[in-house]
Amino acid sequence: MKKYNFISSARRTLKIESESISSISKQLDESFTSLCDKVIKSKGKFVIMGVGKSGHIAQKISATLSSTGTPSIFIHPTEAAHGDMGLINKKDIVMLISNSGETDEIIDILNSLKRHSKEIVSLTSNNKSSIAKFADIKIELKSKKEACPLNLAPTTSTTNALAFGDALAIALLEAKGFTKNDFASSHPAGKLGKILITQVQDLMHKGNSIPKVSQNTVLDKALLEITKKNLGITLVLDKLKVVGIFTDGDLRRCINNKIDIQKTKIKDVMTKSYKTISSKSLAVDAAKIMEKNKIFTLVVLDKRKYVGVISMHDLVEARIL
Repeated sequence: MKKYNFISSARRTLKIESESISSISKQLDESFTSLCDKVIKSKGKFVIMGVGKSGHIAQKISATLSSTGTPSIFIHPTEAAHGDMGLINKKDIVMLISNSGETDEIIDILNSLKRHSKEIVSLTSNNKSSIAKFADIKIELKSKKEACPLNLAPTTSTTNALAFGDALAIALLEAKGFTKNDFASSHPAGKLGKILITQVQDLMHKGNSIPKVSQNTVLDKALLEITKKNLGITLVLDKLKVVGIFTDGDLRRCINNKIDIQKTKIKDVMTKSYKTISSKSLAVDAAKIMEKNKIFTLVVLDKRKYVGVISMHDLVEARIL
């Protein structure tokens, strides 16, 4: 049996689908602008429906819209016919995804959708189809053929719909001025959420857990504070002002220089310049400062007063890195 060239097949599929996406970008017209304008002005939800593969695409588009500032839900047409139509109200815009535009499950509920919703949008490959004819806004995405060699399995058509959904979501995101903070509020869980919403104050050591000594403290006493607080650092204070820090690295230098730790005051061997960050800064920004300067701790200052210490270990434990 001749060995099959899987890479050649994959490249053919990707070529067909990428060319199709390029083609539909040229097909966009004022109907897309009209859709965007109406969604932005809408006081209701953006409801998306589809059956089969189109249903899976509809769910993904709805999820992307919701996470980027456009409230959206997916409703399966069959479920809508059996009670979920009650989720739709006269403020909502409903988009129906069907490549052929002749999906029976959608056609069966068109009249009910008209009564319940504000406007209906069709996303099909044929603006003369039954579903498109019923729609207030018609979006037509034509593709020459499916990537499937039998021209049967939804491949190119579903890719087109998925890409259209991303284009719609990003156009709305940009028009609304959606920010990183807005995105963070929609993604509170997982590593992405942690990176976007976790602040330094959520992870820093504060109060009695902050390692600190007076500038006149003898070095061996200061080492006890470093050991006790287990951060590899201590702040050096002149009353309540941080005048320097002393780290594990400073200790190694003292040992190399044969400094007498029982007689030397910490102010004479401390590091006077140190990196700081505010408590309300994102923890990921603390990580960037540490990585850039090749250090492992930052002093947390608010209004020039120390309020905490944050370490690289804290960031690793919180899965910020």
